[in-house]
Parts: sequence; structure tokens; C-alpha cells
Amino acid sequence: MPTIGVNKADFYKALGKEYTKEEFEELCFDFGIELDEDTSESKRPMVDGVEEAPQLKIEIPANRYDMLCFEGIAMNLNIFLGRQPMPNYTLKPPSDGQLQTVTVSKETEQIRQYFSCAILRNVKFTKERYESFIALQDKLHANLARNRTLVAIGTHDLDTIEGPFTYEALPPEQIEFAPLNSTKVMNAKQMMEHFEKDKHLSRYLHIIRDSPVYPIIYDKNRTVLSMPPIINSNHSKITLETRNVFIDITATDKTKLELTNHIIVTMFSQYCEEPFTVEPVKIVSEHNGETRETPDLTPRHTQASASFINSVCGLSESREKLCKSLERMCYKAKPSTTDEDKLEVDIPVTRADVLHEADIMEDAAVAYGFNSIPRKFTSSTSFTAASLPINKLADIIRLESAMAGWAEVMPLILCSHDENYGWLNQAPKDDAKPVVLQNPKTAEYQIVRTSLIPGLLKTVRENKRHAVPMKIFEVSDVCYQDQSKERKSRNERHFAACWYGKSSGFEQVHGLLDRVMMMLKAAFVTREQGIEGKGKDGLGYWIEEVEDPTYLPGHAAAIYVRLAADSKAQRIGIFGILHPTVLKKFELPFPTSTLELNVEVFI
Repeated sequence: MPTIGVNKADFYKALGKEYTKEEFEELCFDFGIELDEDTSESKRPMVDGVEEAPQLKIEIPANRYDMLCFEGIAMNLNIFLGRQPMPNYTLKPPSDGQLQTVTVSKETEQIRQYFSCAILRNVKFTKERYESFIALQDKLHANLARNRTLVAIGTHDLDTIEGPFTYEALPPEQIEFAPLNSTKVMNAKQMMEHFEKDKHLSRYLHIIRDSPVYPIIYDKNRTVLSMPPIINSNHSKITLETRNVFIDITATDKTKLELTNHIIVTMFSQYCEEPFTVEPVKIVSEHNGETRETPDLTPRHTQASASFINSVCGLSESREKLCKSLERMCYKAKPSTTDEDKLEVDIPVTRADVLHEADIMEDAAVAYGFNSIPRKFTSSTSFTAASLPINKLADIIRLESAMAGWAEVMPLILCSHDENYGWLNQAPKDDAKPVVLQNPKTAEYQIVRTSLIPGLLKTVRENKRHAVPMKIFEVSDVCYQDQSKERKSRNERHFAACWYGKSSGFEQVHGLLDRVMMMLKAAFVTREQGIEGKGKDGLGYWIEEVEDPTYLPGHAAAIYVRLAADSKAQRIGIFGILHPTVLKKFELPFPTSTLELNVEVFI
């Protein structure tokens, strides 16, 4: 989790009280953060010949981006302590009503297509405020922005530039300006070579270096403001004397783009001449014809159930008291006038971590005080731990398979799209779409598997040096998209086995199937009995020859079951000898047979 260092004396002054270490640790615990270190108790480094002032190093949750700076931590604790209400952030257009405009060119689609902006008017910087302003940008770049790959922030002295502005994408040879803290004018290509030796900036060069065009921001006079995500122009750099700050934000992620804007302006608008006011900017996007004003500081509205909060926390608070508790956590809440159980809750733009009613419940518990929650043992009901039926069934299948001489393996649940489909000669089905990772780190882990077979084949591939035959199995979950579920996905428990050896092993996996079905008390019946049988005559399982591209033609069978007299037959799996093209893709020289079936139907 991020650790933020704040000046101890200034921080206690902001909180209106000098705390002992024990008192401050208790306050941090109550709020859900942690004091990592108080440097007044240790030797501190020398800064400009003077010993550094004592600092408090505070560890905050990774998703609390509103607490990545002195201002954010102080504001949240003051609201929690009841020393101040949640600020009312407002947009204040210029007195003449003419907003600054930024036009986003169509070419930016090739590199960093999303753009957001804001202006802070009549800011009063001190040395400490200026350093905190810069430090917040660095923290956001390192955390939320993933080292500027998703979001990049630029801040400029608005009095040195003139709108309207344009955000463009040009070949590097056509971009020329003097980079920050330099008076030498260079083109973008020269800058890439120049900053290769820079310990700080060299980490970001790869983001745009190989692109045919680089993003660039100009003002009305074609004066460069910034070349995101690398560096700002020296012409518009901010100083302690800067009064009007122009903030530009470029991104490849639209959600994080606006979130970053919200965090910066809400944390530092308190230093404006009129506190907590922000001047919006009009953004005109040529690639989609959209025109909007940023930032949008409107709170998100939602509802929370008072009975849900009380039941989870073991409380019996009234809706009014719960609303008071939520106000200590930066919400604005009031009892619903249309539902006697609901709370009308406004989530401020600073609280991007709030995603669900459960988050609101947790904050209500924090505000009430975890140490104040009644501790009681429920005497009216006794609870006995027990396995879920599906897990108990899986354990039984594991035991039977192991006793039959097969070895259990546990491959990873993530795989590449090709391994799950292309290498098995399959294509995604509309009714069984995979869950796809949005930002996969490697091509090997792109989706959540929809079949256990790729994992078994990869296990065999990595163990080819062992003696054959190899007999392995797995009982685990696969995952599919399911829009009817709250999480838009569902898990399904499967059993799969793989035989790898000098013979095909078809009869081996068939025998394992028969053993597992016998253990599950599913009798073998003929196809005619299963489909046409009445009453108990047709209960059981049967197999039918099937053509499947994963398997050798004429050497695969689908598995069907009918488990109740009034139910229809359903296909639960397949087994057979793998097609030679599948063996080639997985680099397996010997014949291989596999079996896979859905065991959830037996619950």
C-alpha cells in the first residue's frame, strides 16, 4: 500500500491538535489507515545543510487515491473528526462566460485518444503546497496511471499561454520545443535520444517511442505546452508565483482520465481565492464529434439499505443515525421518502473506491467504530462448518480417480485465447463467451479458461521427459460470461482427464469415465433407453459418436445423462482421441486421449 510522508508539525496544525504517538495511532486505526513511522524518533537526513523536519509516514489503502497527499489525508481526518463538513465542489465559469477550449484532433486516436482538462484560478502557492502539488502528480502517475501508461498529467502557468488550445498527434520530426528545465530547443526525436540517460524520464520513453506520431498540446500561437506522457514545455512551467494553473490530462483509459482530473482539482482547489471552485474547460473531439465540459464534479447518486447495514454490522441504528455516520466518511446521505428502508446517498467525486453497497456498509461501520460494535455470540442458532456439496462431490471424484491410478494436477486458470480455442480447433460460442482480461501482462494469460483440456495438455508438454504413459486429471472450475449474474460471470465445476502414451488410450479414459459414473450412481443405459425410456428405465448415462474438430474423426463420443424421470436428457461432456493438429500445436509427439465433463449436474 502507498506510504505518504507529511510534515508532522504542519499536519497536527491542520488537525487542530497536537497528538501523542499513541493517540495518533489510535486515530489512524479508527479511520482505517496506519502510522508506519514517526521520524522524530530517529535520525533524519540533511536537506540543504539542515536536518529534515519530523515527518509522519502514513500507510493508506491502495484504492484511496484521494489520500495520496497531505491535503487529502488532512481533509478526510478532519471530516471524520467532525471538524469540518465535506466541501461542496463547484464549477465556476469565467465572468464573461467564455470557456477555454481544447480541440482534440482525429489523429490522436493513433496514440492517446482521451483528453481532459481543468483550470484552478487565483491559487496561492507556498513552498509546501507547491511540493505537495508536484508530489501528488508523481503518486498518481506511479499508482493509478501505472507509470504514465494509462494517464499522464501536465500542469502549466496559464498566464504564459493563450487559448484556444489544440491536442494533436504529429510525426516526431515536426515537434520542436524546449523541454522542462532546459532552454535548448529540440525536436521530439532528439529528445528521445537526450532523455535516454535521464534516470527519471527514461522509464517512460517506451510508451510512445515506436509510434509514427507523438501526442502534442499547442496553444493559440502554436506554443507547445506538453508532449505527454514524457515532458512539459519549459515555456509554461509553474512556479511559486503561478496564480492560474492550466491542467491537461491525456489517457488511454477514459475512466481513469476523469478520476485523475477529479483528484487533482478537489485536493488543490482549496487554495484558490474562492475555495473549492474549479473553472471548467470545453473539450471538442474531432474523432467522434463529441463536445463536453470537464471536469464533471456531480456526485454519484445511489441507495443503500439500512437493514443491510445494520444486519451485517450487528447494529440497530435508525436511518437518521446511519446518515450521520456516513457524513463522517465524506458522503451526503438522507432517509428515502419513498422507501422506509433505503438511504439516499451521494458519493463525492473524491471517493472512486466506492463501487457497491457493501463499500457504504463498511464506511458506516468505520464511522460507528469497530471497537464500539457489540460483541455477542448468537445463542439462538448454532453453526457447524461443512463442505459445500459441490466441493464434497469434487473431493469424491478426486479420490476415486487417484485410486484408479491417475495423478491430479493443478494448472493455472488463465490461458491464452489461442490455447483455449484455436489450438483446439474451436471458436468462441455465443452462449459460452470467455471472461477476457482487460490489460493482460503477457499473451499467455489473456482469458479465464472455459475448458480444462488446455491446462492438462500444457502440463503434459512441460513433463515430456517423464516416462509414458502419463495419466493425469483435474477437478476444478471453468468460467463463462453470464449477464444474468451480478458479477456478469459464472463458474462451472468440471472434471477432466488426459492419457498420453504410445497407444491412443481411448479405452483408458473410457474406463475412467465408467468408474466415475459408477461412483456417482449413474448407471449405463443405451441411447434408446435414455431418450425413450419411461420412469426409472431410462435413468443413467450413455454415449453417442460425435464429430468434434478437437478430436480425430470417428474417434470421439459425447456423454449424455438423464437423472430424473421427469427430466430431459442433457449433454454433459465429451471424450476421444485428439486430432493430430491439436497434438502439433501443443508439441505432443505421442497419441493422446482426453475426457471432460460437467459434474455440477450431479448436485
